Amino acid sequence: MSISQPEEILLAEPRGFCAGVDRAIEIVERALQKFGAPIYVRHEIVHNTYVVNHLKAKGAIFIEELADVPPGATLVFSAHGVSKAIQDEARAR
Repeated sequence: MSISQPEEILLAEPRGFCAGVDRAIEIVERALQKFGAPIYVRHEIVHNTYVVNHLKAKGAIFIEELADVPPGATLVFSAHGVSKAIQDEARAR
């Protein structure tokens, strides 16, 4: 009977975000540069407290309801996307 070697698992470091999350973070940062603070973001853009707090410190305000966005304010949707109905409601504001 032969003894087999245990399999080796390698974890890449640092592990980053998927392309969609990277893009969403970049969009919020570009919006802050272009329009200035505050920028309203519907839902947390990513499930990462560090990133969310970093964006808050730059002037992003995370909201749950479109009613929390002042008329004419800049709004960014989360990386998870939104329905057409939410997009239409935001456009109407």
